[in-house]
Amino acid sequence: MTTSPSPTTPSAPRFAAIGMVVADMAAALAFYRRLGLDIPAEADTAPHAEAPLPGGLRLMWDSYETARAIDPDWTPPQGGTPTGLAFECAGPAEVDKLYAELTDAGYTGEKPPWDAFWGQRYAVVQDPDGHGVDLFAPLP
Repeated sequence: MTTSPSPTTPSAPRFAAIGMVVADMAAALAFYRRLGLDIPAEADTAPHAEAPLPGGLRLMWDSYETARAIDPDWTPPQGGTPTGLAFECAGPAEVDKLYAELTDAGYTGEKPPWDAFWGQRYAVVQDPDGHGVDLFAPLP
């Protein structure tokens, strides 16, 4: 059961953004532009970049230098990457096509397209920082 805040209590925070720290801003943004995100070219040399997502969310990237400016003790995660993103494609054939385009462009394919038991065509490719990015579409 959910309840609304009473008029005397502050509002709950609103989920607004997903942030990632990247080693090479230009390389990371080039990857996400291939997935259709609208990111201005001048962001390639910025210490922080953002792209609007559906529903009012934002995807944000910070350089290693920015992360260290916020926390001088920050180090990249070891033993895996905690962030995973998923992009819905127009159909199963588009999953295969996008996976092929990305891997042909030199990005690492983590899991080639397959028909998942939950009813979707699914594939996983890694962005330049090793974040797994899922590509999916409902099966007919």
